[in-house]
Amino acid sequence: MAFRWTNDLRPEDVTPEAVFMNRRQLIGGLAAGTILGSAGMAQAQEALEPNSWEDITTYCNFYEFGTGKDDPAKYASSLVTDPWSVTIDGLVDRPGDYSLGDILSQMTVEERLYRFRCVEAWSMVVPWNGFELADLLELAGVQSGAKYVAFETAYRPKEMPGTLFPVLDWPYVEGLRLDEAMHPLTIMATGLYGKPLPNQNGAPLRLVVPWKYGFKSIKSVVKITLTDTQPPTSWNKANPREYGFYSNVNPNVDHPRWSQASERAIGGGLFARRKPTLMYNGYEEEVAGLYEGMDLSKNF
Repeated sequence: MAFRWTNDLRPEDVTPEAVFMNRRQLIGGLAAGTILGSAGMAQAQEALEPNSWEDITTYCNFYEFGTGKDDPAKYASSLVTDPWSVTIDGLVDRPGDYSLGDILSQMTVEERLYRFRCVEAWSMVVPWNGFELADLLELAGVQSGAKYVAFETAYRPKEMPGTLFPVLDWPYVEGLRLDEAMHPLTIMATGLYGKPLPNQNGAPLRLVVPWKYGFKSIKSVVKITLTDTQPPTSWNKANPREYGFYSNVNPNVDHPRWSQASERAIGGGLFARRKPTLMYNGYEEEVAGLYEGMDLSKNF
C-alpha cells in the first residue's frame, strides 16, 4: 500500500525512552501546565536518569486498570492480548472480525516507524511502530455514506479491574471524522521504541493522532464502526465543557482550568523556558485544511 506522508523528524529528535516512559516525578512537580517551582524542578530532573524497563512503564493513564498512575503497570498484565481481533462494521463493504495477525499480514512487510510529536502538559517526540489507519479501513471497504469512524476499547471486567468502578461510562469510546481517520498522519500503533506495546500503554493496538491531545488516542481497540453520524466519545460524555469531540491542539483555546498556550519539552532540560504550543501540535501545514471554515472555539 502506498506511503502517503514524508516524516521530517530526525532520530535525534526522539525523546529518550526512559524519559517518555517514566513521568512519575515529572508530573508530580507539574501543576496543570503551570511553571514548576524549584522543588518540582529538582524532582523532575530525577526523571531524566536512565531507568529499568520495569521502572519506565509505571506511569500511565489507562482507567480500565485504575485511576492511579501506577495502577496500569500493576494490573494490566491480566489483559489477554493474544489472540486479538477487531470487529469492523457499519458502513463498510466487508464487515467482520479481523484478527490482528491477518491485519498485519496485509499491511507492509515491515511495520513502519513513525516519529511523531505528542503533547499533553509536556511535549515529546515518540517513535511509534504501526500502520496507517486508512490502510485498515480500506481492507474493510469504506462506503460512500460514511462520515465518521467510531472506536471502542476492550471491556473485560475480569481482566480490567478499573471497570468495576463507574469512573467513566464503559466501554471507553472515541471517534474521528472520516477525513481525519483517513489522513496519513493517523496511525494504529502496535509498538514503540521498536518493542511491542506494553499492556499498560494500549496493547496490542491503539490509535495515535499526533495533532490531537493524548486522551484521543484510544487504547486496546476491539471495535471500529463506520457511521454517518457523529459518535459519542468518553471524555466528552463525562465532561463536555472541558473535552470537545475534536480535541485538536489549539493554543488559542484554553482548557477551562488551565492555559494550553505553552509547553515544556521533555529531554530539552527542565530549566529551559516554556515555549509556545504550536497550532495542531506542529502539524498545521498537514492538517489545517481539514478544519477550514470551522469555528475552532466552538469545535474544540
